[in-house]
Amino acid sequence: MLRICLRSAFSDNILQSFRTISAQRNSLLNIKKPSIYRLNLRNLYASNVYLSKKDIDPPSKLDSEETEISSLPKKKLAVRFVDRFPSGVQPYLRVARVDRPIGTWLLFWPCGWSLCLAAPAGQMPSLHLLATFSIGAMVMRGAGCTINDMWDRKIDNLVQRTRDRPLASGQITMFDALTFLCGQLGLGLLILLELNWYSVLLGASSVALVVLYPLMKRLTHYPQLVLGLVFNWGALLGWSATVGMCNWSICLPLYLSGICWTMIYDTIYAHQDKYDDLIIGVHSTAIKFGDQTPVCLSCFATTMGLNLAYVGWMCDQTLPYYASVLAVMGHISHQIYTLNINDREDCAKKFLSNRWVGLILCLGCLGGTLMKE
Repeated sequence: MLRICLRSAFSDNILQSFRTISAQRNSLLNIKKPSIYRLNLRNLYASNVYLSKKDIDPPSKLDSEETEISSLPKKKLAVRFVDRFPSGVQPYLRVARVDRPIGTWLLFWPCGWSLCLAAPAGQMPSLHLLATFSIGAMVMRGAGCTINDMWDRKIDNLVQRTRDRPLASGQITMFDALTFLCGQLGLGLLILLELNWYSVLLGASSVALVVLYPLMKRLTHYPQLVLGLVFNWGALLGWSATVGMCNWSICLPLYLSGICWTMIYDTIYAHQDKYDDLIIGVHSTAIKFGDQTPVCLSCFATTMGLNLAYVGWMCDQTLPYYASVLAVMGHISHQIYTLNINDREDCAKKFLSNRWVGLILCLGCLGGTLMKE
């Protein structure tokens, strides 16, 4: 009896499928191009037969595993690079975030802006300084991440996104991290000594901010502001390395522009962890601004754009610079307008897109200086 019922259900399902095909085939008879008709009919038949078969036969375990494997995201180039090193070295590279170079880019771009703006009219910035600041950004960003992980090792273990970090997961010890940090800071000092003494003293004065930044999330709702002070120090350092001292009427507005930019991208970044942060008891602008985040970020974006325009006027910049400022403001406005603060994936994408903000402005600074007479 059960067999008869199943057979009847199967027959009814197939019959209904062919009735659907027949009805839609009749509606296609008026099509003038036979090739389009045949293609549509073939797709229609294939989809109906597939649906009928899927209703009867559930997917096998092997099919499910193959689907799961094929849906895994492909590893990024930086991650594959780290994976090639011996297993004993990989934790140190991950502490320094070599597998996530976005922070290095965000630290370097203010340096690049300043170097290009300070270059003589019609000339490229010093390639030696560009290389020095590029390596320095990578080393010091890694040192900052090591300090951050040492402070936050217990907190990181409670946050879903950070619990696999080497210190939080126990892959390396605090002594290992401290030894590694000493090596990073020593290398950073050697790179800093390539610059003039004014720049050496200016660069060394930022170390206190680097060390104190991880504490700010425990003391204030605005740790992103302190991060902005740290990450945009290169806007001051690039100018002094090129000219020998800071022109504060230019460097300070450029520095403020970078701080506003950091407030934008790091607030977006902080929205990924806001629920964990609330449970743990640490602070961020994401929590402080809440649903008013787009309004607050719009204020920072406006301040950033006005300061960049003022910097261009003070530097006698040309069309490429102002075009890049407009492009950057359009990019940031799109980020803010389309931001979904409750979608972690969207916040991550918006944050990562800021590498292009820095690049666009850097190219504008370069092009604008080259076109100056």
